[in-house]
Amino acid sequence: MKDVLEEFASKMAYQVGGLEGINKAIECNNVATCEYSSGLQVSGVFTEVITDEKNSPIYLCATGKSALAFGNKELPGHGINYHKEGFGSPIGKWRRTSTPPELLTDNDLRELGIVQGKKTKLEFVSGIVVEGKIDEIVRRDRRLVLITFSNCRTKYGDRILFDPDWGAYDMAVGERISSVFNGAADKDAYNQVALVPKERTIKVPSDAKRKKLENLYAQVRKIRESKTGYERLGEIWETQQAEHPGDWLLSMEIFEMLDTIDQQPDLKAKMEKFLNQKKATTKDLSTLISWGFRLVEYHKRPEYQATLQASPK
Repeated sequence: MKDVLEEFASKMAYQVGGLEGINKAIECNNVATCEYSSGLQVSGVFTEVITDEKNSPIYLCATGKSALAFGNKELPGHGINYHKEGFGSPIGKWRRTSTPPELLTDNDLRELGIVQGKKTKLEFVSGIVVEGKIDEIVRRDRRLVLITFSNCRTKYGDRILFDPDWGAYDMAVGERISSVFNGAADKDAYNQVALVPKERTIKVPSDAKRKKLENLYAQVRKIRESKTGYERLGEIWETQQAEHPGDWLLSMEIFEMLDTIDQQPDLKAKMEKFLNQKKATTKDLSTLISWGFRLVEYHKRPEYQATLQASPK
């Protein structure tokens, strides 16, 4: 079974896209994956995001071992051995077309001068300019996901984002970052079993004690899925506090549920106090619990609710 912390970190980030998701990946300083709206997944340790005047992300940077994947499967030739120095790429729409770039057809690309073997100058709405010879155009599930350039220069104003002397330039394609999540997209290829923070913030209890704790999680999950039995949450939390005082994830799970159903404000306040006290113990806990609180707020937003409604049941 995955470490509780790793499972939590993955859950906290999933489906939180855009600037908020990228910033959380940068804050965590661990391997994460930013998924473009094309489906291209960039995995690495993210260190910078450039934003435009509207505070929208227009360029992201990962440092050190990075990899590209689609559908959680690494793209051939785009693993950590190839992208060992890092990865950087624009985000957003292109000029001269209103169509999201990932949806452009081969005919659309030809009209824009995007032809394999030819030199081109590609301008983004954000002002980023990519200029070089196109060596390869990669599609997955009929979507444009990646364009590889040689002799390429990428600029944003006076800032050089990529220089021809640095080798081939692999440009991710996508109108936006649709989600950001913990860990590499293809963990096996990345040689990464799971995220392990510098300080382990949850000690794994003995088998017998672990089973009792897992039973509490199972009870909470059953209440969440059945949408009944909310009156038992207080009893479950008191058991966790008495028998598993080092655990904090269950409190966050119950806190999120109470916030969603808008019930038992006194119990919710106790949990919030407990979680804030836990935040003060280690840097890792502070980051993860803060992330959890922000996700609770994110789940209230119309755009997240719209995502849930659009998801297949």
